[in-house]
Parts: sequence; structure tokens; C-alpha cells
Amino acid sequence: MSITAWHSPFTTPNPTRPSGAAERSPAVRSRLRIHPGVREVLLLAALWFGYSASRMLADKDLGVARHRAADILDVERFLHLDLESSVNSALSAVPSIAVPMSFWYASLHYLVTPAVLAFIFWKHRSDYRRARNGLVIGSAIGLAAYVLIPTAPPRLMGGYIDTLAQSASYGWWSGHASAPAGLGGLTNELAAMPSLHVGWTVWVAWAMWRYVKRTGHVLSLLYVAGTTLVVVATGNHWLLDAVAGATVVGIGIAVATRLSVGSSPQPAEPTPSW
Repeated sequence: MSITAWHSPFTTPNPTRPSGAAERSPAVRSRLRIHPGVREVLLLAALWFGYSASRMLADKDLGVARHRAADILDVERFLHLDLESSVNSALSAVPSIAVPMSFWYASLHYLVTPAVLAFIFWKHRSDYRRARNGLVIGSAIGLAAYVLIPTAPPRLMGGYIDTLAQSASYGWWSGHASAPAGLGGLTNELAAMPSLHVGWTVWVAWAMWRYVKRTGHVLSLLYVAGTTLVVVATGNHWLLDAVAGATVVGIGIAVATRLSVGSSPQPAEPTPSW
């Protein structure tokens, strides 16, 4: 008489059999992940929305903002750095200079900064996190300053030319800083201190420095100097705003560099290209 094997209805499943999320193929899992490039775009978009939100959180009292601006001007006079009025009146009176300055102010920081980020992301991925963190941390400090210490730019003080408003017929901007016509309500016009226009150029120069040779170094420095001249000459920032912008981004770079120490192997020095 043969004995037929009996299988219990409570037999434990084969432990080697994958289940649930483990059953997903590598192709499915890869589709569920967010592409690193998309993730970075979302992060930078969040930073932009943070800037927009700062407009709603900041104090809109123009009188208080003008008082802070007057204090800055007093310090500049004490240091003999009060050159805004003379530079603003001299350059804004020449359309062939004023219009290019307006295009520079309204567009370059939105074009050059993300272009450099994209270059590092695609060509020097191992350096990207530190570069991105330096920009984000420095910008976050600047946004906090806009909320906590709103400061009027020269063009809102009287006696200064609003260069972008004067040249608005040549471009897409309006009389509200560099905001497109009809969207002036989306910009914070009391965000003079610090100048992130200048801060971002300092970040660009730092981020690109190790990848370029002498020509690139010169262009990087000219970009910083040119933007500093533009923000002052167009009546959008005080000279000390530019110094503060470079300082907050410098702090962001220092913090990002400190955070990166020991977090991953140091990449080999790249070969400068130009």
C-alpha cells in the first residue's frame, strides 16, 4: 500500500519567491524613480517659489524701507562710497548704454546661473551637490533678509533715475524692477539688501573657476564687476547691497564646502578648457 504525500493547507510560501515591491523588475523600479535632472529642476523651482512667497511675507511699509536705505547711504557717505547718484545719472542718460544695462539686469542672472548649474550637473556631476548647495544656502540667506529687513532701492528714494522704467518700451519689463509688464505684483520691490544679482555672479565665478583657464577667469571677474555696475547704475541697488550679496553667497559656499568635506571622495582636479 502506497502512502500519498499530504500537503497542509497552511504550507509556508517558498521563501525564495519575491513578493510585493520585490516582484518589480529593474525596469519598473527605474521608472518609479525621479530622474536626477528632474529632481534638481523641482528643487530650484521650489527656491523660486520661496522667493515669490517672501514678497507676501515681507513688510510692505515703504517708509520703513526708505529709512533703512537712508541709513545705508549714510554709511556709504562716511566711507566715501556714495557713488550711486553720479553713476546712475551719467549712464542712464545715454540710451545706448541704458538699454543694454536694462537687458543685462532683467535677464542675465536668469540665464547664466542655471546654465552653469546645468554644465556642472552634466559635465562634473561629482562637484554638483556642493555647487548647488552653495547657491541654495546663499540665496536662502538673502531671501530671509528680504523678509526681515526690507530695504528700498535708490530708484524708490527720489532723485534717482529708474532706468528699467525709462527703457521699458525696449523690452518686456515694466516699471516694477525687472518684472514683465502686467506682473509687477509678483516682484518684491523692497528687496535691495542684499543684491542676489551680484551674489549669483560671485557664485558663477566660483563655480566655474576650476574648469577654465585665464580667459575664463577674466570673463568671470568681468561678469561680477559688470553686474555690480549695472545694479548700481540702474538705480536698483546700493553699492553696499552688492557687497552684502557677495557676502551671503560666500557664506553659502563656505557652508556647502564644509558639509561636503568627508561626505564623499574628493574628485580629481578637472583640466581647464578655456
